[in-house]
Amino acid sequence: MLTAEVLDVIGGLTAHVKTYAATLPAIVHLKAVPSGVKPAAEAIDSYEVIVSRAQRQSAGTPYKVLNDSLISSLEAFEQGNLIGTVQTLLTVIDHLDRMQRDQEIEVKRSDEKRLTEYRVALRKVLPGNQPELAETGRGL
Repeated sequence: MLTAEVLDVIGGLTAHVKTYAATLPAIVHLKAVPSGVKPAAEAIDSYEVIVSRAQRQSAGTPYKVLNDSLISSLEAFEQGNLIGTVQTLLTVIDHLDRMQRDQEIEVKRSDEKRLTEYRVALRKVLPGNQPELAETGRGL
């Protein structure tokens, strides 16, 4: 498994997260939380296919250490836990950065750019990242 293939996995999962986030209402009332607003069954199945493919391909490579985090992201996604899914995927990206820094993997410039793009995309999905709120909270 190459770094580009791992990034394809992260890209696919990020696309599912963004699609799911777009379906959520701006405000989720506490009454809706127990039953949850979950992704469509097809989206969950597709997410699971990506994670299991990554697990199979990463066997015997330095990327196998990411498998537990990918499974955690799948579990959070299945439950409709958007924040948990995003945080776990950001952890995977951070782990790839550490692996690169420790020279366990080789990351090309184009791959570094993709990592940055995925990090930015995932952070935009998190609540509180709306541009219209950028100037709030700074006092008078």
